Amino acid sequence: MIPAYGVERNLPPGDIVVDVNERAGSWLPKLQEVGERLAEEFVSARRPPAATGLPAPSELRASDADRERIAQVLQDAHADGRITLEELEERLGVLYSARTLGDLAGLTADLLPADQQPLNLDGRPVSAIFKQEQRGGRWVVPAELAVTAMFGTTKLDLRDAILQNRRVVINATLVFGGLEIQVPEDLEVIRVAKGKTVRLTKQPTEPGAPVVEVRTTNFAGEVKVKEPPRRKRRR
Repeated sequence: MIPAYGVERNLPPGDIVVDVNERAGSWLPKLQEVGERLAEEFVSARRPPAATGLPAPSELRASDADRERIAQVLQDAHADGRITLEELEERLGVLYSARTLGDLAGLTADLLPADQQPLNLDGRPVSAIFKQEQRGGRWVVPAELAVTAMFGTTKLDLRDAILQNRRVVINATLVFGGLEIQVPEDLEVIRVAKGKTVRLTKQPTEPGAPVVEVRTTNFAGEVKVKEPPRRKRRR
């Protein structure tokens, strides 16, 4: 199914027509939808087999810090009247007996919008088509993540993220777009393109430190890495 541009045609249901004579504010959302559809089809075609032997993001073990994040949201919800005392006690009981991140995520699903959740288990591809998209906070980075940026920018903040694997592969398709990765200390980022490997992080890392491998297919695309300030050495 190929989208048509410029003129009205008799098209089957589901095709998207973009009239270039319309104002930008009206046709840009349509163009974004077309781009996202094409990007998803392209990513699906080149997506490697899923890594085996790894637990799904929802199956990863929860930490005490993750429980405290959820508890704070629940307490705030009770304080402003969104849940009753009985509901708070019930959810806290589930919280402190929970073992996995999936058990925790459902406790706040009805209390905050998706982009404000204290825990994000969304492992879907990240696409920025004529816009900026970002993923950050406490989120699980899957072992393989597809990223697409076409005339836009995708920002990934890994400072508070949970890596599903100690070596994460980001398959980035960049067409006049950019990928920006913000990293914590002791995480190495390398870029693999056209058979060449380049280290993007400048600061040294410990042996065996986690690695993010960015495999790029791009046309006039750019990958940037933001590192924390270097610590001053004590004399």
